[in-house]
Amino acid sequence: MIFMTQTKNPFLDQMAGAMNSAAGFTQGLWAEAETFFRLQAEKILTDMNLVRREEFDAVKEMTAKLSDETVDLKKRIESLESLVKEKKG
Repeated sequence: MIFMTQTKNPFLDQMAGAMNSAAGFTQGLWAEAETFFRLQAEKILTDMNLVRREEFDAVKEMTAKLSDETVDLKKRIESLESLVKEKKG
């Protein structure tokens, strides 16, 4: 907020008060507009059924773990298949 010093001139005092009021009003109006637009953006994103970042990261991590497990299981299967072939042959 802008603060102006008091003077002995009533007109300047009134102008300073008006400017301080206008600055406060502008800050309040800006905060209201920001809140309104944030809520509208959240509503739009919710309506689009987008995935939140945390959910995406969790699924990405699970996928990486499953991929590693799949590679390990493939190696085990190959090892078991070679053992079976050795025993048959």
